[in-house]
Amino acid sequence: MKLVTAALMEELGHRAAAAPRGRTNFNLHPSLDDPVQRFLNAIEPGSYVRPHRHTQPSRWELFVILAGAAVVVILDDEGRVTERVDLDAGGVVRALEIPAGAWHTLAARKPGTVLFEFKAGPYAAVDDKDFAGWAPPEGDAGCGSYVARILAAQPGTPL
Repeated sequence: MKLVTAALMEELGHRAAAAPRGRTNFNLHPSLDDPVQRFLNAIEPGSYVRPHRHTQPSRWELFVILAGAAVVVILDDEGRVTERVDLDAGGVVRALEIPAGAWHTLAARKPGTVLFEFKAGPYAAVDDKDFAGWAPPEGDAGCGSYVARILAAQPGTPL
């Protein structure tokens, strides 16, 4: 049996804070070949998740917030915000499903943010994500200001 405990989430928050990317995953699935990928994603404020989409028809994603708060942004093909969802472990919205093919990104609003992610497997790095060409690559000098724009994003505005 695998348990998701408060102590585990706290530990993952510390790991994410110490990680160069400001986030870390904890896999619950036994292998990358598993037909259902399920993992905890601990993400700290300031961590940049480049906008991307999963183009295979079965590649939906389900996010459930367990701790902290995050904003998830859905975008059109030009990088304009179509939807903004605020997830908060103590708030009104606690989960959302992103359909396959939807451009999206997220940013943590509070330290210690932990999401439980579910998506169809198996995981293959070569075709898992299609990164948006209109967004800076990870490590780019503009990533910090891009995260600020994600946090402030409203429908109808470009990132």
